[in-house]
Amino acid sequence: MTVKPYDNRTSKKSQVRTMFDRIAPRYDLLNHTLSFNIDRLWRRRVVRILRRRNPERILDLATGTGDLAIDLVRGIPGVRVTAVDLSEGMLDVARRKVAARGLGDRIELVQGDAERLVLPDAAVDAATVAFGVRNFGDLEAGLGELARTIRPGGTVAILEFSRPRNPLFRALYEFYTGRILPRIGGAVSRDRKAYEYLPASVGEFPAPEAFMGLMEQAGFRNCRARSQSFGIAQIYVGER
Repeated sequence: MTVKPYDNRTSKKSQVRTMFDRIAPRYDLLNHTLSFNIDRLWRRRVVRILRRRNPERILDLATGTGDLAIDLVRGIPGVRVTAVDLSEGMLDVARRKVAARGLGDRIELVQGDAERLVLPDAAVDAATVAFGVRNFGDLEAGLGELARTIRPGGTVAILEFSRPRNPLFRALYEFYTGRILPRIGGAVSRDRKAYEYLPASVGEFPAPEAFMGLMEQAGFRNCRARSQSFGIAQIYVGER
């Protein structure tokens, strides 16, 4: 039986915020353990892509517990990051991590809605999203806000899960994410539904070609996808 990533009783946005508030205290432990730390490698690749463009100001949307924001300021000299997330629970964890690393002067953490960002037009040189676009309540609106806030000539880099194309590897991946991950994640976080959401939300997310089409509709050009780890994830890059 397919698990719906959310129900119709309340908005997707409200359900996503509540879910991440609940699992925030154990999110980092489970995220890194259940991904075998491959997620760290993918984030470093995002940093390398943007470092070549020498940005001074980056928006990290759906920052979660701040892992990518921290990697960005560590990997790009002098850059400042505005890190935005819908979940106060996740931001509480991010604040502690940023303070412990002495990065509070370079990372600004803000509670906010991806569809209604408070940043002015063309406010940043680049924007990133790591494992967050599939959680947007309105995907087209979120992409539109990213395009609005990036200056002309700037770059967006989006890291997101995808379904592997190789049938055998896809079957193994879906067995792991559909059967193993919810059991372990549910046992540790005491919220199995949250870890059933992952494979269900990935299954609902557009295929790479369709997603890049949405990026272009939002105002990005030269969009391309870089497959990661046999297609488990994609890094989407576009120019404003």
